[in-house]
Amino acid sequence: MNIIKTLISISAIAFSISTAKAQSVDEILNRGQIRGNFQIEGQIYQEDSVIGAEEVPERYRTNAFLNVIYTNGGFSAGIRYESYLNQLLGYPEGYGNNSGIMYRYISFTKDKLAVTVGSFYEQFGSGLTLRTYEERGLGYDNALEGIRVKYQPVKGINLTGITGKQRLFFDFAPGIVRAFDADININELIPILQESKTRVQIGGSFVSKYQTDDNSAFVLPENVANYGGRINIYRGKVNFMAEYAKKINDPSGDNGFIYHEGEAIFLQGSYSQKGFGVIVSAKRNDNMSFRSDRNEGIQNALINYLPALTKQHTYNLLATLYPYAVQLNGELAFQADVIYKVKKGTALGGKYGMDIQLNFSSANGLDTTNLNDESTNRLGYTSKFLSPGENYFKDFNTTVSKKINKQWKGKLTYAYLEYNQNVIEGKSGQADVFANVGVIEATYKINKKHSIRTEVQALITEQDKGDWRTLLIEYSFSPHWFFAVQDQYNVGSDKAFQEGSNIFESVSKVKFNSAYNYYNVSAGYNNGGNRISLTYGRQRAGIFCVGGVCRVVPASSGLYLSITSSF
Repeated sequence: MNIIKTLISISAIAFSISTAKAQSVDEILNRGQIRGNFQIEGQIYQEDSVIGAEEVPERYRTNAFLNVIYTNGGFSAGIRYESYLNQLLGYPEGYGNNSGIMYRYISFTKDKLAVTVGSFYEQFGSGLTLRTYEERGLGYDNALEGIRVKYQPVKGINLTGITGKQRLFFDFAPGIVRAFDADININELIPILQESKTRVQIGGSFVSKYQTDDNSAFVLPENVANYGGRINIYRGKVNFMAEYAKKINDPSGDNGFIYHEGEAIFLQGSYSQKGFGVIVSAKRNDNMSFRSDRNEGIQNALINYLPALTKQHTYNLLATLYPYAVQLNGELAFQADVIYKVKKGTALGGKYGMDIQLNFSSANGLDTTNLNDESTNRLGYTSKFLSPGENYFKDFNTTVSKKINKQWKGKLTYAYLEYNQNVIEGKSGQADVFANVGVIEATYKINKKHSIRTEVQALITEQDKGDWRTLLIEYSFSPHWFFAVQDQYNVGSDKAFQEGSNIFESVSKVKFNSAYNYYNVSAGYNNGGNRISLTYGRQRAGIFCVGGVCRVVPASSGLYLSITSSF
């Protein structure tokens, strides 16, 4: 509480200048509101040679977080305490054996001016030039620490200016990030267009990174700019957006220290009406890795964000075995998503209707030509704008959801995947994976409070580790309790499934191999803002991704505890 009072005391002085009314800390606390949340994740690890879970020196590990936010009118202040003693396996090693406050801020709004000092997250457009955010499941946090100023000179124009350094675990990346963004709502700005059915919003951004040239092998640019523009047009049921960004040459560890310029374009169109919707997206990015430390890799110190044009699956076989990670150095990607609701009272819809979702996404490399002569080799390569290169990823999936009666509802999901292990996982000499995935989900409502949900999943492939199966049974006692049992296993080496066979035919030919059994038993309790869950079992090694950003999850076995609370 002393830390909170210190923050509020400092900020109260500044805030009182604008109000001309000096107030005591106690007065401010009494008039304002304090809210926050707490989270702890702990695991006791045990050696399990069957699944490759090795013995770890520190068997009990925890990640813990405490957020406290104070608000009073246009003033707010907050801190986040984090503890990794030691961090859970699979989290970036930079967090290891550290605790402290790495997120803290003071913010106030006066008239049309908003100022934030300390830590903050920000995004310009879709993120091609700048996006800072936290994704705790990935151990990802690239928050900026510095000063942010937002100003609205007139209605319809919003300006943002930023300067700061990016968080890098419990330190900061060496580069200084300076950025400016203008967002203009044409209809609000021009009175004659305020009632127009066609709405237009435009924007532009400029982001600069400064990092000292400390490389003796190359002459590196110390100031690197990334700038772009965007437009969003919507009228009734139709929406269209386009965004373009260009980055000057930025030699780094990602691109092998070449002087090739970068660019990205993102297009998206959508149409929606009652019972039907479609979204089509396309993206091309070329050499768009943009970091506040040119020597970092993986997901560290990224300034910008390249949207992933792939479906975010929730079923574990689809979500963790072959998810797609956005390729920063270059990709050509496409996605289409169609949602259709079959009307009630029709032959297919029945009494309750039926939902059908179709999704297709693909990602390819760029069609490039290497430059090898002495005068151009430091430029790296040239690329054809719309010509796709090597296949990286494809995903065709469809889901049918239907309520059968008051007790039963279910989902059927099918997916076909193509997955380039060598590119996405950085492997060498591995065959591309071609997989069929089927999922049956059913929920039975016993009464108003009790329900049972089951999942049966099957993944069929001749490549990588072969076929997988998952069975889940979950019992819920609303609103407080749930219990679940899950088993996931790798089918034995004597595979009955042959290329060209039907996915459902192969299910009956499975040869069970208990050596690759991944079982889990879990229970959870919810009460108001508190949630407690406990899980015992095995975790398969794999990849966990959110929005195209991924981390490797090692095999583990043991007891896992999670506690969250909000106040």
